[in-house]
Amino acid sequence: MNAHDAMAAVERLLPDKAGHTYSLGGGSVVVTLRGGGQVVAKRGVGADANRAEAAGLRWLGEPGDLPVPAVHGFDDDWLVMEFVPPGAPSERAAREFGRGLAALHLRGAPAFGAPPPGGPTQAWIGMARMRNEPTDDWPTFYARQRIEPYVRQCVDQGLFTSTESAIFDRLCARLPELAGEPEAPARLHGDAWSGNVHWATDGSAWLIDPAAHGGHRETDLAMLRLFGTPLLEHIVDAYVEAASDFGAPLADGWRDRVALHQLFPLLVHSVLFGGGYARQSIEAARTALG
Repeated sequence: MNAHDAMAAVERLLPDKAGHTYSLGGGSVVVTLRGGGQVVAKRGVGADANRAEAAGLRWLGEPGDLPVPAVHGFDDDWLVMEFVPPGAPSERAAREFGRGLAALHLRGAPAFGAPPPGGPTQAWIGMARMRNEPTDDWPTFYARQRIEPYVRQCVDQGLFTSTESAIFDRLCARLPELAGEPEAPARLHGDAWSGNVHWATDGSAWLIDPAAHGGHRETDLAMLRLFGTPLLEHIVDAYVEAASDFGAPLADGWRDRVALHQLFPLLVHSVLFGGGYARQSIEAARTALG
């Protein structure tokens, strides 16, 4: 990937001709248009990655609860979207983000595991494959699509012994009792770690780089906590208040289920990076089992 490729993609997908560029890292390039303005050109990591991300951004942005970058176009190789100049976190932005996220979750989804409209079943989370297939209940979805496939990959990579993988088998068997009170599928960002909360110069917080699907709203909250999102407690406090105001308070014991919902991103990181993440995954499973 280089700047020339990004400029060529923008010229294919937008009527404006590209001017100069600079890299954001991670396969993304900011392109200044000769007609004015800037866009981000992001190189896809694999088949259907751009279609999945474009569908996710449109689905998350459709109700207007939280700002997300507008999609200008995509093809098999590149996704071109709105560039949002970065700013600094603020308490006001954090609280607005928390309230907006609560509203977004309650927009709902057709089913657990449902992809965004127009999104593929075989999607991506970061650089890892992720399957989105509609499922009747969250415990079944979480076991079959978010735990078991990644545990198998970890076993194949020699990261888990048979004794360690059995911990995840026990957890999956007990998911109906560990999951808390059943609730409707949420409209989930799906990869809401701190790097995907973008603080903008206009004093707002944006959602970027989604792995969107129908899921459990506690999953986004747990992922925000996993890698230390700035001003997290302001986000969470505003979220909890808003959820109650909307008549859909979080279920009792949701803070005790953080490790359960962090298990999926930890397993993904184990598959991609191994080592310490595999140990954290085992500890999270043990914590969730109690």
